[in-house]
Amino acid sequence: MTAPRPLEVILYTRPGCHLCEDAKLVIAPLLHEFHGILREVNIDDDPRLTALYGVDIPVIFIGSRKVAKHRVDPRQFRRQLEEASAE
Repeated sequence: MTAPRPLEVILYTRPGCHLCEDAKLVIAPLLHEFHGILREVNIDDDPRLTALYGVDIPVIFIGSRKVAKHRVDPRQFRRQLEEASAE
């Protein structure tokens, strides 16, 4: 039996985004608990992402599912991680 694949959480961000820093603080302990991997993507490095998200960040995905924007509710994020872990 193989170990489950770690959950990949993607944080679309940009330098100097205080809401992004707040989101990271909220999700960090939950990522540790669920053995998730955080991948930060600077939207300024990709014109398509800059056009898509602009100042509408942070945007957080678990895998391919968008789960939060702007602010993260820790209870809701926990439920989303639980659901993604069960898939």
